[in-house]
Amino acid sequence: MNIDYTVTALMFPAIPLLMSVYGNRFHTLSNLIRKIHDEYVWEKHIPPEWEKQLIDLNGRVKWLKYTLGCASFGFLFNMLTVFALYLDMIFVARIIFGSCCLAMIISVLFFIKSIFGFLLKAFDLILLKWLSSATLS
Repeated sequence: MNIDYTVTALMFPAIPLLMSVYGNRFHTLSNLIRKIHDEYVWEKHIPPEWEKQLIDLNGRVKWLKYTLGCASFGFLFNMLTVFALYLDMIFVARIIFGSCCLAMIISVLFFIKSIFGFLLKAFDLILLKWLSSATLS
């Protein structure tokens, strides 16, 4: 495969777009955690369903942190690819660009894991709460 500046240029729009999506998700999760915290401060106790939800949110934030880290390394490797091409080190540029692609693949896999893994847990919590309230009625 011939590698030149145009190959690395293909990654430049994709990486910031993905990082923007990850950042928006992080912002949404942090707002939800703040909302739960504010309700806790107001109510002065934690209902059992909140504890489960906070554990779930903590796991989501953890995976999102790994996702953002891998995307950041992907961006760094892409910049290093451009620098290696500038220095006319084609073989090194290929290795670094492969690392960039691998980091971005891992980032997307972490994102998929955080979405589907925790989404199913969230649905279980909602269904459990709904079923418990339906049986009490």
